[in-house]
Amino acid sequence: MQGINIILYDKQKTGEDAFGHPVYAETPVTVENVLVGEPTSDEVTDALNLYGKHVAYTLAIPKGDENTWTDRTVEFFGEKFRVIGHPTQGLDHLIPLAWNKKVRVEHYE
Repeated sequence: MQGINIILYDKQKTGEDAFGHPVYAETPVTVENVLVGEPTSDEVTDALNLYGKHVAYTLAIPKGDENTWTDRTVEFFGEKFRVIGHPTQGLDHLIPLAWNKKVRVEHYE
C-alpha cells in the first residue's frame, strides 16, 4: 500500500491585529505517504453531532510524523480541506502498518 503526497498548511504567528487577536501566516509543508479514505457512518454522525461539521475524508498519517494537525488546512486532489477536531493516534509498536495517526477533514472553500 502506498499513500499520496498532501500539502499541510502550518500556521505561524506573525503578530496581532488592532484588537489584540493573533495574526497567522500559513506555510505549505508536503507530507508524503498519506492514505485518504472514506469516513465511516459513525464518524460522519459523531462529527456532525459534536462539531456541526460534515466529514469528507479520513486521512491516515505515517508513523514518525511530527506536524501539528489540529486546526490546520490540508490540500489534496486539487481541493482544500480543514481538519476536524484532534488527531487520533495509536502506539507505534502495536500497529503493524506504516500509519498510526488518523485525522478527519471537511471540505473547505
